[in-house]
Amino acid sequence: MLKLSEKAAQNLAALREKKPLIHNITNFVAMNYTANALLAMGASPMMAHAENEVEELVSYASALVLNIGTPSEGRIASMILAGKKATELNTPIILDPVGAGVGLFRMSSAVRIIDQTRVSVIRGNASEILSLRRNDLKTKGMDAIHTVDEAAEIAGILASEIQATLAITGPMDLVTDGERTIRVANGHPLMGYVTGTGCVSTATIGAFLAVDDDRVSATAAALAFFGLAGEKAGEKAAAPGSFKSALIDALYTITPADLAMGARFEGNH
Repeated sequence: MLKLSEKAAQNLAALREKKPLIHNITNFVAMNYTANALLAMGASPMMAHAENEVEELVSYASALVLNIGTPSEGRIASMILAGKKATELNTPIILDPVGAGVGLFRMSSAVRIIDQTRVSVIRGNASEILSLRRNDLKTKGMDAIHTVDEAAEIAGILASEIQATLAITGPMDLVTDGERTIRVANGHPLMGYVTGTGCVSTATIGAFLAVDDDRVSATAAALAFFGLAGEKAGEKAAAPGSFKSALIDALYTITPADLAMGARFEGNH
């Protein structure tokens, strides 16, 4: 059996070779940055959200990424239409419940997507993940006010209940499907100072799921790759503006061998 670091490298090589189409219905704040990041890592981004075309377009995609960062009733309706079609086609769906717990509309939107589609992976910060099971929980804007460790047990329970893989990102990321749990230690503090890095990490999971059917290993590998890109960017940039560009460059320049050597995993994988 391959070590997870070796499998991560294999996934990156497959991603670069296959250039899978990743359909994103994502938030306006991060749309351009997400598209550029996917291109840099080797995937092909599609940013389409019109209700009258999402079902057709998602049929061409290898993964569907749903991000509720800038929600409206129409956009959520498009997400559900696309999600139902992806479920029918057995295309992996990755949900980013941005700001879940901030308000009722965001919370109900995330729950509707989970209830009406077959979500493969949910990626969020600790507060967002906790709020999906504790709807009385309030968060502080889009930022986490809880730690990854505080959310770990709930994430495992929720993953088992909805039969999805949960990814909690923070200083050390955690990935669990309720049975297997992997921690990913890659990353850089400046990632928290660039709008859209969380959204890009979700899209990166979509890209890796397009080439790896194992949701836990694909998610952990994606987060290690993205975190390593942050580390490489941090070696060249001392402030958020230059870091943002350096991160895109790192997604492009990291090789499978770099990832095999630099990925840092802990847990039962």
